[in-house]
Amino acid sequence: MNTSVNTPWVLGLTGGIGSGKSAAAQRFIELGVHVVDADHASRWVVEPGRPALAQIAEHFGPGVLQADGQLDRGALRALIFQEPQERRWLEALLHPLIAREIADNLASATSPYAILVSPLLIEAGQRAITQRVLVVDAPQPLQIARTLLRDQTSEEQVQAILKAQASREERLRHADDVLVNDRDLAWLHSEVERLHHFYLTLRGGQS
Repeated sequence: MNTSVNTPWVLGLTGGIGSGKSAAAQRFIELGVHVVDADHASRWVVEPGRPALAQIAEHFGPGVLQADGQLDRGALRALIFQEPQERRWLEALLHPLIAREIADNLASATSPYAILVSPLLIEAGQRAITQRVLVVDAPQPLQIARTLLRDQTSEEQVQAILKAQASREERLRHADDVLVNDRDLAWLHSEVERLHHFYLTLRGGQS
C-alpha cells in the first residue's frame, strides 16, 4: 500500500450489535471523514445482476430469493445459522468480493484518515487493512435492549447474533481505542469529536 503523505490511513471501527457504532460512524461522517461501511459493501455484492447472487440461489435454492429477485436475507440467515458449514461456504464466496469492494471505496478517500465500519472487523480478517482499531463498547444488557428496540426482533435472535460475533474480550484485545457508549447521544458525539481531533494529529494511525 502506498503510504505517501497524501494517502489516508485507515481506522477500523467495530463493536457488537447495539453498541452504537453506526451512531459513532455517522458523527465521523458529519466531521468530514470518509467512511466505508462493510455492511453496505456486503449488501451491494449480492444485488440482482451480480454473479454472487446467482451462485447463492444455485447453492441454496430459489427459496432464498424474494419474488422480485432480491436476496431474502431472513431466509438465508435462517439457513446458515443452523449450519456452520453453510455459513463457511457463504463466507468463502463473499469475503473476497466484499474485500475488493471495500478496498476500492477506501482508495477514493480524500480525508486525512478514512474509516472502515464493520461489525466483523476481527472475525472477517478485515483488521489487516486497518492501521488502528476503535471499539465502541457497551454493557451487554444495554446492547440487547437497544437491539430489541431497533430491530423488533426476538431476544433469542439477538443472543444468536451476539454469539456469532467476536466476544467482547476478543474485540477489546484488538482495540487501540475504546469508546464506552453507555450514556446519551450528546456524550457519544463529544467523545467522537475528541477522538477525531486526536486522529488528525496521527501519522499512519500510530504516532
